[in-house]
Parts: sequence; C-alpha cells; structure tokens
Amino acid sequence: MKRFNLLFSFIISVAIVNAQQNEFITVPDNLVAEGIPSLASSIVNEVQPYTEARSASFQDWHPVEKKMIISTRFANSNQFHTVDHPLGARKQLTFFGESPSGANYNPVNSNYFLYMKDVGGNEFANIFRYDVATGKSVQLTNDERAQNGGIRWHANGTQVVYSSTRRNKADRDIYILDPMNPGSDKLLVEMKGGGWGVSDWSKDGTRLLINKYSSVNESSVWIYNMQSQKLELFYPKTNVRSVNAGLQFSKDGNYVYILSSGGGEFNRPIKVEIATGKETVLVGDINWEIEQYSLNNDETKAAFIVNEGGIKKIYIQQMQSLKYAPVEGLPVGVGSSPSWHNDGKSIAFNFTTSNSSADVFEWNDESGKLIRWTESEMGGMNLSDVPAPKLIKWKSFDGKEISGFLYEAPARFSGKRPVIINIHGGPEGQSLPVFLGRLNYYINELGISVIFPNVRGSVGYGKSFTDLDNGIKREESVKDIGSLLSWIEKWPTLDASRVMVTGGSYGGYMTLAVAFHYNDKIRCAIDIVGISHFTTFLKNTESYRRDLRRVEYGDERDPKIAAFFEKIAPLNNAHKIKKPMFIIQGKNDPRVPYTEARQMVEKIKNNKGEVWYLEASDEGHGFRKKHNQDFQFYATIEFIKRFLLN
Repeated sequence: MKRFNLLFSFIISVAIVNAQQNEFITVPDNLVAEGIPSLASSIVNEVQPYTEARSASFQDWHPVEKKMIISTRFANSNQFHTVDHPLGARKQLTFFGESPSGANYNPVNSNYFLYMKDVGGNEFANIFRYDVATGKSVQLTNDERAQNGGIRWHANGTQVVYSSTRRNKADRDIYILDPMNPGSDKLLVEMKGGGWGVSDWSKDGTRLLINKYSSVNESSVWIYNMQSQKLELFYPKTNVRSVNAGLQFSKDGNYVYILSSGGGEFNRPIKVEIATGKETVLVGDINWEIEQYSLNNDETKAAFIVNEGGIKKIYIQQMQSLKYAPVEGLPVGVGSSPSWHNDGKSIAFNFTTSNSSADVFEWNDESGKLIRWTESEMGGMNLSDVPAPKLIKWKSFDGKEISGFLYEAPARFSGKRPVIINIHGGPEGQSLPVFLGRLNYYINELGISVIFPNVRGSVGYGKSFTDLDNGIKREESVKDIGSLLSWIEKWPTLDASRVMVTGGSYGGYMTLAVAFHYNDKIRCAIDIVGISHFTTFLKNTESYRRDLRRVEYGDERDPKIAAFFEKIAPLNNAHKIKKPMFIIQGKNDPRVPYTEARQMVEKIKNNKGEVWYLEASDEGHGFRKKHNQDFQFYATIEFIKRFLLN
C-alpha cells in the first residue's frame, strides 16, 4: 500500500510538471468537467502557497505513555501519525488512498488501535485494527453498504460495542465485537431508526449508555442492561422536547453525566442519579451553549467548550468545588475535542484561529502550562495584512437579528471590494471565525471580502433560533440572505454590484434558492453538493438518514409538504436563474445524491443558462483528496475571475 501511494504521488507530481510545461491543465480521468473552459497551467504556481497548508487534529492519547496519534496530510489525503513529544516529528502510520478516521487505542493493551475507513467518500466505513508492532491493518467488519462506527470499549479492553446499519441499511443497531477475532461480532440490540449510538460502557460491563438523536432539538438518553437485555428510556422522563446527550457513567456506576437543554435554550452539563433521578446542575451560570463536556478518569476535573456566538473557549472545572476557569494563553479562536490523558491532569484539544490552521495543544492543569504539540505548515502564504474577521449583525425581514463573520480584504486594495457570501450546511451548522486555508487566496490576492452568515436554523444561538427554519418556514432563512444583500449595499467597503453566493450541502440549496430569488442582486453562484428538490433528495438519500431529515425539512408524503416542496424547489425555479452557475458534486455522495446536481445542470442547460459542472468519481459529500480539491480550486478561481471580478 505504501508503494502504491508513493507511485500515486509520483504520477500526480508528473501531471503537475506536465501541466506547468503545457499551456493548459489536463482534466484527470476521475473528473467530469462540463462547460468549464481550459484552465491555464500558470494558475498552479500562482496559487501554490494557498494549496499546501496543512492542519492537524487530535485522535487519541497513548493509554500509558505521554504520546498521541494525530491526523494530518503529507501526500494526497489525511493519514494517522504518531507524535512522541510536544513539537516532535510526525511519524506516519497509514498510507491509504482514502483518509482513515477515529483512531482509538485499546484502553489496556497499547499494542493496537481501532479505526474506520470508507471507500471514495461513500461514508460506508468499516472498522479496522492497526497492529503497532507490524504496522499492518486487519479488517474487522466487511459491509460494502453499511455504516459502522461509534466504537466504545469494555473497561478490560477485550471487547467493543459499535453501531451499524448493516441489518436493513435504515436502522442503526448495536453490535458487540472482540477486536482480536475478526468475524466475532454479533447483533446485541436491534433498534428502530437511524439516530442511535453508544456513548459509554459502564466500568463493570453491565450497562450501555445509548443516545437517540431524533432532530437537532430533540434527543434522549437510554440505558441498556446487558444482563436483562432490556433497553429503557433514562432521560428525560417528561414529554418536554429537549436536547439530551448522555456522556458517561460515573466510575461507581450510580450516576450519568448528561448535556441537556432541560427545556431551555442552551445545553448545560448535569449529573443524574440513576436510582432516584435526582439532578445536579454542574454549570448553571453561563448563558451560552456548552459543548463537549469531558471528565478525567477519576472524575476530579472536567473540560468543556463554551460557544460564545462562534468563539469557542475551553474551560477546566474542579469537580469538588464545581469552580471553573478558562484555559490561559490562547488567542481568540475555536477550540474543540478536549480529551484527557490517563494521568488525569493533561488534556489535549484542537485549536484554530483566523490566521493559523488547526493544531493540537495540551493544557496541564497541574502545572498551569499550555503546551503545543503540533505546528502545521502554512504552505508559504503570508497573511500579515489580512484583518481579523469581524462579527457583523443585521436585521432580517421580520426584525430578527442575524449575525455572521466578515473577512475583509486587506487595506491595500482600494475602493469597494467584491463580496463572496459563503453559507454553511447542516442546516444546523454554524460558521465560526476559523482559518480559511486556500480561501485566503480570494481575500489576500484577489481583494475579495468574504461573509459567512449564520442564518436562522443555525446552532449556537439557542433552541428557538435553530427551530426558525423548520418545515414550511424554510424560505425564511433564504430571506435572511436577502436582508444581508441589502446590508451589503450600506456597508462602506463592500461593492453590492459584485456579489457571489456559494455554499455546500444545505448551503448548496441556499445558494440555488438565493440564485433564483435574488437573481438581480448577484453576479454568479457556486453550488457544492446542494439539494435542488427536497422531494427527490428525500427519495434518494440513504435510508438511514431519511426520517431524520424529514423532521427538519418536512415529510414529502404529506400532500401539503409535497406541494410546498414543489413551490420552493430550485429545480422548478431554474428559469429565474439568469446568472452563471458552477455546480460541484461527488459521485459517491450518500447524503445528497449526485442526481440532485445532474438534474439541476440539465435544467439550466435546457434554459440556455451558463452552467459549469465538476464531478469526481472518487469523492462523496465534498472533495477530500488534495488533487481533486486543487482542480476544483483552479476552476473556481477561473469562474470567479470571469463572472465576479470582470
């Protein structure tokens, strides 16, 4: 496999050299490019500093030693590496054509770890065991059309439980497996629905803590008794619609730690006694969303993330007093994925800012020191003149306040600047003031300002705000962008006559909807893996997702909802799109099937509209492989230069 990847890297290098020697870039065989003009090979060198930046993400601590597994990219896709000490060399472990994910050490025996890997971005991941001594991987599940993941270990390290859709491709059941015995897995709990997953296995091995996700604003916590084989609802006991995520059992097995909205607007951590149901609020005086509450092994400390309108701060709590304080020494940015080492005092987390890519840090709560473990290369880009993003707010059509982040072009660009509006997916996503990677080229070299709006339906602003776009209120979020277009007209440094809208997944739907609703206010649009008709989307998305998406978008089997979908479908309103459109799609996308893109392309073509189309045969819900990302980037720059800047 290593030899294959070295050969593949050599082929890609030769292709780049040939592209630089020839006048135009050759379209690789794995890509379908329709309507896209020939791309000048000079673009490769022009943008190279912006395509070579790396990032690193924490995967797992070694169970005994003070070292970790991270994920980062050196060739075409992210792979696992070990780092033996802070800022130590990254030793690559895996060399696949695809990116593995979820490295998870055996908690007792550090001779191996488990991970997941899919094929071509299809998200049908199987579970593998990586043996440290040999460097070889052993496949433990073998399901070409099922999702397997969510691994949780027995405390003695002999078994794992995980969730899988293998039984009927729709319901997510719970299985049990001995990782040293491939093929030993068996069905443990049969479920109904695609939103189930195990969050913890009690220390004595008798109970599983299981979460059921029904929608972004409704979830519940269940307990499965391994001895009686009974699955029972644990929290909430009332019918109040709320968000509840079971985190873990207490080490004595008498309590469950839960993140719960408790019928309020924001999640907060609570401790619930199993026998009595008595609740203890652990953090009750923060009026923001609390995320990723994580306890160390002896339950003396906890770490959590506070989402303050998009800024994500990391706090450490002393469990005896319940007092907490922020991790010191970090700039304004976004922290995520706190994970305690078994020493009980060191916590690793990912952190990024607008001018530095994501890297792994450690906070030692005993010494009070912040320690950097990785320092990813910036690829040669110089962002010293790029201003920090601004939090902006505007009033929408109904007076509701909407916010977002504005990345302005450097002051050296004179006059009002063209604008890209980049809409997040989800729809229950949230744009954050993070490092933009290659998108910095638009700001730093082309002088384009970029706005990342958090329209109604976004998370992080309370449950009521997240509910505002459900069902027949869908187009109200589109109107939020209409109001943003009016706001741009009044902002002194932005050029309202040169606006492009773009987004991925649900953001792709928003892009298409804005393109026909506000055709006269934009220059062009780029839709990435977007929904063009909710009825065809719900019909063709993978069955394990269908009911979960119906809760958000509406049930197409209801005649009233079906009629509403017909009315708002970009596919049915394509004749109103008069500005150039670029549509990008992965052929293996299990979430938004490629047929959503193809039908939209054909409809625009039939209307004699300008449409470019790029499809990758080895990608799914967005492009993950660097060579595909690069070609997409080259084509996007050409599209922007032709239709936004000219």
